[in-house]
Amino acid sequence: MTQLASRAGDRTRSGRGFRGDIEGMRALAVVLVLLFHIDLAVVPGGFIGVDVFFVISGFLITGLLVSELERTGKISLVGFYARRAKRLLPAAALVLAASLLLTYLFLPRTRWLQTGWDVVASGSYVMNWRLATQAVDYLAANEPPSILQHYWSLAVEEQFYLLWPLLLILVGVWVAHRWPGRLRPRLLLCLGLVAVGSFAWSVHLTQSNPESAFFVTTTRIWELAVGGGLAILSRRLVALPRLAAVVLGWAGLATIMLGALLLTEASPFPGYRALVPTLGAAALIAAGTAAGQGGPGRLLGLRPIRAVGAISYSLYLWHWPLLVAAEARFGELGVGAGLVVVLLSVALAWLTYRYVENPARRATWFTLQPVRALQLGLVCTVTTVVMGLLFPLTVWPPAQVTTASSLTPRSTASGTAPAAPTGPLGAAVLGPEPRDNPAGAPVDRVDTIFPAPMAARKDLPDVYDDDCLSEQQESKVRTCVYGKRDSDFTVALAGDSHAAQWLPTLQEIAEANGWRVVTYTKAACPLLGITVARAGRPNTSCTEWNRSVRDRLTGAERPKLLVTSSSLYSPVRDGRVVNGNAGRTALAQGFRQTWSAMAEAKVPTIVLQGTPQPGIDIVECVSTHADRLTECTTARADLEKGVGPIQAKAADGLSGVHLVGLNDAICPTDRCAAVIGGMLVYRDTNHLTASYARSLSPRLRAEIDFALS
Repeated sequence: MTQLASRAGDRTRSGRGFRGDIEGMRALAVVLVLLFHIDLAVVPGGFIGVDVFFVISGFLITGLLVSELERTGKISLVGFYARRAKRLLPAAALVLAASLLLTYLFLPRTRWLQTGWDVVASGSYVMNWRLATQAVDYLAANEPPSILQHYWSLAVEEQFYLLWPLLLILVGVWVAHRWPGRLRPRLLLCLGLVAVGSFAWSVHLTQSNPESAFFVTTTRIWELAVGGGLAILSRRLVALPRLAAVVLGWAGLATIMLGALLLTEASPFPGYRALVPTLGAAALIAAGTAAGQGGPGRLLGLRPIRAVGAISYSLYLWHWPLLVAAEARFGELGVGAGLVVVLLSVALAWLTYRYVENPARRATWFTLQPVRALQLGLVCTVTTVVMGLLFPLTVWPPAQVTTASSLTPRSTASGTAPAAPTGPLGAAVLGPEPRDNPAGAPVDRVDTIFPAPMAARKDLPDVYDDDCLSEQQESKVRTCVYGKRDSDFTVALAGDSHAAQWLPTLQEIAEANGWRVVTYTKAACPLLGITVARAGRPNTSCTEWNRSVRDRLTGAERPKLLVTSSSLYSPVRDGRVVNGNAGRTALAQGFRQTWSAMAEAKVPTIVLQGTPQPGIDIVECVSTHADRLTECTTARADLEKGVGPIQAKAADGLSGVHLVGLNDAICPTDRCAAVIGGMLVYRDTNHLTASYARSLSPRLRAEIDFALS
């Protein structure tokens, strides 16, 4: 949080001097974030520490700017931006450079390209918008978190710092011209309008697009505006009755702690839930000077707590890259190991505070010549952006997708050609009886892995390149046609991304049989006649999409065959998400009703049983453990936890509905192998590579022939 570096900003115009309670609030906020990131169960809502930081930023920065405006009649943009640059950018640039080094040393090569672009986005303070875009990108959403994900909040604050002085200048000039001496009330009115508009947008976007809402600046500005409003009211706040201030302060602290204890990652956020930490932080700040020794300021102002607050900016910067690197190197960290990493972060934060933050902030050269501080900031920004742009060269040239059909010898610089795999590939090595076939058993090393891990993310069904997969938040039906377009035998493929993963399989069959394949696919949305949840809320766009698709499948566009599959979802009943056994029962009933409607419309239906979901990123694991592939196995028994048994229950006894299970050819043994027949089975944590799906086409073709006969 960028305000963490600003100590001079702790001096308000109330005459009370240094606000030690605010230093303590910084410590509270960063500790909440740290505990959340090490997965300490008792603080599942520790992410609200970021919201506390936002309120503090709005309070401190607005207080400085308004005081300057009242004192001089203007705001020095050069001076303001210079102070921000010398206090914030050197430490941020140092951690960005260190994150590149950590990536090179510890993270799988599959993450290097993305990290380079993350550095560019973080160095130019637009990381929050990059993450917001990725959050609604279904492919990117399945990837591991960035080593620089925490820079999103710094980006929000830097954008605030860029625009806030300009707004205050405009309002100040307008007020001075129209209402001399009425600066603070008019500024408060403008801040109120900004806060109300941003809060309303935050509530709306959190409901309609929660993944993006968490990161974008427009849903967070109101929190900074609340802090700004407190700064404008600071002269009145110091006159609060002592008892009222004491009660207000302790109530604010209790509100923050309750939010950290009761909110969870599943809680749609920010929206109205962000009122909890925002108003709690506002109450703490408002009560601070008036509450005296009876308020929480006495606790927050203790020397050890203030010491943590002093280094909290650097501590926030360092902790996340170290946690990500440690997890990449040692696997999932327990709370104890996470605490060890946090202690290392504290040491690095102190060193950064002592030898980077303080020298840059206190340098007389920068104070006397603010332009020099701006030049320092420019150097830091340009350097980090250039480093980010150059870092992807470590994985140049980019890997190309290799599929079974393109595995042919190619000449090399030495004139020799690498040997192409011969014999059966992928699921073909398993023969007619794949269950317990030794060819599908996990081994530590194989001669060939394709697609190569660096290219596996791109080994996708054609619906992605052809833009035929409806996005999570839209209800528009997107369709594409494959195979023989003028064929009188149409196969419809309908459902979510787990249905879409079977398109390569169907394309092989369609080419052999002269069929036409039409896709109806949508991210995170099964073909289902009941509403399911997304991000803890009813997925209304999925419900609307389903209604349109089912009308097409049973109407004039009725296919000769429907193929569908899905992942596991939580149904919604009477507006509430249903989980556990009740949810599984409701989901089975929903599937049965949907497939029965297809049967009544004389549409034969093939239901492909849900595939195993490893739960680990197979691509990253294989990239890291190329010589120990058995590290990348998962238990076949986990199949019982997925959607497969629910589908079996739903299809039982339904005429015209055929449940097809190909999981014996995906996970032949009790441990599911990451590579079978030289083919990488998965491209992420739960989707088949297009290559492996294609290798299953003979098995699916036999099942379809049997069903149609």
